[in-house]
Amino acid sequence: MATTNPPLLPISTPTPATQAASTTDPAASPGLRLFLSRFSDSIQRSLSDRRPWSELIDRTALSRPESLSDATSRLRKNLSYFRVNYAAIIALCLGASLLTHPISLAVLLALLAAWCFLYLFRPSDPPLVIFGRTFSDRETLLGLVVISILVACFTSVGSLIISALLIGSALVCLHGAFRMPEDLFLDEVDSVTGGAAGGLLSFLGGGGSTGRI
Repeated sequence: MATTNPPLLPISTPTPATQAASTTDPAASPGLRLFLSRFSDSIQRSLSDRRPWSELIDRTALSRPESLSDATSRLRKNLSYFRVNYAAIIALCLGASLLTHPISLAVLLALLAAWCFLYLFRPSDPPLVIFGRTFSDRETLLGLVVISILVACFTSVGSLIISALLIGSALVCLHGAFRMPEDLFLDEVDSVTGGAAGGLLSFLGGGGSTGRI
């Protein structure tokens, strides 16, 4: 009785072009995944320090400061206590300013995408090649810096960002000067230099071995 061999399963071998595409894909970069993980963790830690908004807008706690030193003292204490809420207010002003100018928003997103995919999350090997010319990391960084300066100086992006930051900072300073901090339980150990730097911007530290993050 003749025996039949089992059918052979087809095995696909990745081509060099496919391997090159997978190594140069920014979405598959370990640096990008590490950055997104750190960014998500830092956002969660910062949101855990957020104070209730009802406490921020409590009108019974608002009063006119007696002097400039009193206003400065109030602002310093309120900045330490409401730092996450104040950062959200400034971010809201920045987002509202950009949303009212969609062209500037598109230019800013294109600039951020260029930084991410051409420098921050691009593997060091192979080098960047544009129109048949190879660019080193230093040349890529210099080109991105020059483009960023040109965009900030010769478009409305720079003025929009500066004006939004000024408006947000003015609102924060105004609230901080008029908000009485006597009823706030301030933690002197968790100051602005410790808590804020270790929370919202902690994802920028601790560079990994892959990529530039």
